[in-house]
Amino acid sequence: MITHELMLLYRVMPKPELVTTLKRTAETLFSRGGIIRKLENLGTRDIPFKISAHGVVYKQASYYVFTFNVPPIAIKDLLDEFERDVDIIRRKIFKQNSPEFKECTLHEELQPAPYRKSVQELIAQARKLDKPKFNYNTGLDYYPFQK
Repeated sequence: MITHELMLLYRVMPKPELVTTLKRTAETLFSRGGIIRKLENLGTRDIPFKISAHGVVYKQASYYVFTFNVPPIAIKDLLDEFERDVDIIRRKIFKQNSPEFKECTLHEELQPAPYRKSVQELIAQARKLDKPKFNYNTGLDYYPFQK
């Protein structure tokens, strides 16, 4: 299954209410066939701008990120469900990108610049842009009729 991230902004509320809201969110994910991989609390902080949700204007929110797996068909249902929840101010589901493998190039980076393969490729590209010298077939390396 594809891994997704669910970013939720909850309204600021006491800890017992927040726990029940988090449990309700987790049960919603489980009911749609999802598996929660990680739950991350990013804390309570000011929102960059005022947000109006369910008829109330909010200036602060509790930020949470759920990392989960769920069938792709259930994403729309989850967003609809979270939209109806009065404790959630904002919600957004992102598809998590898989980390790409990068080869270690420390040995190459420690070499002086002219010996690096990437620098040599840049020099070759720059040489292609040089203007060719005009040759008059006179044996001279300059044009004798120029003032």
